[in-house]
Amino acid sequence: MLKTTCFRWTVVLRRSCSSASSESRVTNPSILRHLTSKITATGAITVAEYMREVLTNPVSGYYVKNDMLGADGDFITSPEISQIFGELVGIWCVSEWVASGKPKVLQLVELGPGRGSLIGDILRVFHQLQSVLHGAEVSVHLVEVSPKLSQLQAQCLAGEYTCGGEDELVYRTGTTHTGLPIYWYRSVKDVPRGFSIFLAHEFFDALPIHKFQRTEKGWREVMVDIHPEEPDKLRFVLFPTPTLASTTLIHEDEKRQHLEISPEGGVIVQKLASQIAEDGGAALIADYGHDGTKMDTFRGFRGHKLHDVLEAPGTADLTADVDFSYLRRMAGDAVVCMGPITQRAFLKNMGIDARLQVLLRSCHDATTRAQLIHGCDMLTSPEKMGSRFQFFSLLAPSRLTQPWEEGEGLGRRRRGPAPLPVAGFSELGL
Repeated sequence: MLKTTCFRWTVVLRRSCSSASSESRVTNPSILRHLTSKITATGAITVAEYMREVLTNPVSGYYVKNDMLGADGDFITSPEISQIFGELVGIWCVSEWVASGKPKVLQLVELGPGRGSLIGDILRVFHQLQSVLHGAEVSVHLVEVSPKLSQLQAQCLAGEYTCGGEDELVYRTGTTHTGLPIYWYRSVKDVPRGFSIFLAHEFFDALPIHKFQRTEKGWREVMVDIHPEEPDKLRFVLFPTPTLASTTLIHEDEKRQHLEISPEGGVIVQKLASQIAEDGGAALIADYGHDGTKMDTFRGFRGHKLHDVLEAPGTADLTADVDFSYLRRMAGDAVVCMGPITQRAFLKNMGIDARLQVLLRSCHDATTRAQLIHGCDMLTSPEKMGSRFQFFSLLAPSRLTQPWEEGEGLGRRRRGPAPLPVAGFSELGL
């Protein structure tokens, strides 16, 4: 029974994740050698451990050694497609800051900033809205584990910057082109406390996941092992007995047959929720995802094509759809959760159509106009990115608190203004 189940896993996952391209595979022998040595010594490893080694191994991890973004990389993100995406997210940040009472301190925090395209577009919006942000002490905080990407971010965003030691919590500091202080960290827990707007765009999908399968004997964890007939290849197997993860991570009411859970993602959301509840602020998470409906989404991308997750480890990006129902559960009652809603709905609510028309009226170059129209279509079309990506937000409970009333009958009146609608998650009149 175990062998049959494991074979089914191998066939399905390899068939769905293999690239149709006939291009030759370039292996990362150091990662494969490291993985096979570890498995030989300690036995099959979890999918989470496999992802962690492949993506963030300090010597030869995919994120550590590569610039994987853009047309020459393995995937393109929304900020690289159109400037409008970042501009609307920037407006969302300012809107939430205003709705929170315009706190004196505003920390803009991005987890996994890529090349810095999104934060760059947001900072341009902040600069254009200086009259609105007047008096606020704005600072920028980037959480990035990749030395190569952090260097690209510094070159893109900072007029000047200095590097700290490897053991320092803040490993790079600088000043943005618009004069704001900017800091780099390896972990979100190192970001200072204070009113913060947290952004996570295509961040949670790359966090390590544990995979589980329901069997006649209960939940069993999917592991990565060496292929018995081909020692230089890896395969999926089911662990024969319950593991710590299978006994602690799965909710008792779970109905699905297969599960993907990222405890690391849960810990980060708990951190964000705790800080937002205590210090104020908000979090906006945008990612591939679902609301507790999907089962098997683990896949690889190389050269903009699907790639077998176990083939040539270290040469392709690994990702899994975010389970927003799990993030909501981990956030708990300390914050209010909004969404998930589709990227199309969020951007439409934020006024992407009106913004496109403004840009088109001021642009007379036919090629640029075509690029603007194509970019918006790519972002919002249900057949493209419009339905695939989801937006999810964490808000402080005070953000949506209704004003209390005093008096009786016709003499009742409210004390204080009603809360502003949450931009992006409700249709706003323009």
